Amino acid sequence: MNNRIINHPVLGEIKNRKKIPFHFNGQYYEAYEGETIAAALLANNIRILRFHEESGTARGIYCNIGHCFECRVTVNGCNNVRACITLVEENMDIHNGKRQPTPIKDLFKGENNI
Repeated sequence: MNNRIINHPVLGEIKNRKKIPFHFNGQYYEAYEGETIAAALLANNIRILRFHEESGTARGIYCNIGHCFECRVTVNGCNNVRACITLVEENMDIHNGKRQPTPIKDLFKGENNI
């Protein structure tokens, strides 16, 4: 099943773009030149990009413009890369975002205002 827009009024036809190989959680996939990680993952039916710090619930793409940080993944060993604003590069090694501790919790340790 192809979830890509194959003929965009501004970007043109997808057939005119180069295919780029990448890996997500050890699996081989293909993106197209100029696609963000988020777009390439969605096109390959991948919806879960990380897990919530507190609850462990699945997270995916929310704002898709770089504001919310819900789409953080690990790219070539670098944690917390926003998938929605990072372009896929050839042979990128991407993993779902690791469940990180919540930084805010430590700021209010011992206070009763939370």
